[in-house]
Amino acid sequence: MASGAVEACGSFDGLNHLCPVKTGVCTGRNIASGNTAQRVHAALRFTQNTPGDNEMTTKTYQVSRRTLLSACALVTLGMGNAMASNWPDKAITLVVPYSAGGPTDVVARLLAVPMGQVLGQSVLVENTVGAGGTIAPTRVAKAKNDGYTILIHHMGMATAPALYKKLPYDPLKDFEYIGQVLDVPMTLLSRKDFPANNFQELQDYVKKNQEKVSLANAGIGAVSQLCGMLLMHQLGVNLTTIPYKGAGPAMNDLMGGQVDLLCDQTTQTVPVIKDGKRVKVFGVTTPERLSSLPDIPTLNEQGLKGFDVKVWHGMYAPKGTPKEVIDKINKALNVAIKDDNVKARIADLSSDLVSPEKATPEGLRKHLTAEVARWAKVIKETGVTAE
Repeated sequence: MASGAVEACGSFDGLNHLCPVKTGVCTGRNIASGNTAQRVHAALRFTQNTPGDNEMTTKTYQVSRRTLLSACALVTLGMGNAMASNWPDKAITLVVPYSAGGPTDVVARLLAVPMGQVLGQSVLVENTVGAGGTIAPTRVAKAKNDGYTILIHHMGMATAPALYKKLPYDPLKDFEYIGQVLDVPMTLLSRKDFPANNFQELQDYVKKNQEKVSLANAGIGAVSQLCGMLLMHQLGVNLTTIPYKGAGPAMNDLMGGQVDLLCDQTTQTVPVIKDGKRVKVFGVTTPERLSSLPDIPTLNEQGLKGFDVKVWHGMYAPKGTPKEVIDKINKALNVAIKDDNVKARIADLSSDLVSPEKATPEGLRKHLTAEVARWAKVIKETGVTAE
């Protein structure tokens, strides 16, 4: 084709432009008034000099709406790729569903520094608290899918669909997956002056005084609530539950003697347990004892057969976040979980960083899918609800 001036004219559904980028085929001008047939086609006009002529010969070609829209899509894709290649050019916000000082917040802040170093931009931790940890995922699901707003959440992403009748987001449809992060065991604690001194004494006491015993949790829908509900179910008791806005405030009141019992993650409880002055510990929630707390028996070995609660964490981005951006965040995550300081701190908290194959988008997708199905069955059988 001879060189010439090329322009595209089109108007679909009352729009003056087919796409926001001026290119040879995508800059639309309203050819407007006209019937439906005119509106579903655009005139792609180019002019060319016919050799030997002094006059310009104009030829007009018709291209379908689908062709033009496909061309626009290619331009938009090109723009997206260019944006992704320059990403990030500002700070990234890592949204945490629970209060500062709580277990998930501790993990987020440990990861933020090395991730920021890899990405070349700060990773800022934002605590978006409320509604049992569902406000933060809702915020991220509705955020712009440019990679600058991401989420770290624990197994609450898997339990929320069964706990809430009306959930503002779908964990399996409204997010891109970045990767799993770590697994965290839980421990059952009491205030320091609680009458029982071991798990058998605790069972006997709560069965006789259940109307007097209070059980704290980190909020409606939090893992500590689920752990507590499972505990009550297996003991056959109904204690007074007290929800807090996060695990930090719940722990503070337990140590202050305002509540009796709390089931909480080792990221928060291990330092307090080792201190030996502010709480009593009755067992760990995993099938095996913890290397950092070898003298603390499991609840399973003390009579609660099959009791197994381990809190896993994952990282998410809004649906539609470009794959190139997800890959960059995933790379930063994998560097962070291999960081010597992060590994040492996580080990001190009796938690386990995941293997490389789990710290991937596909690893998180598979795990979340399986956990949603698993907890839906457990929650239905126990009658646990967040409403």
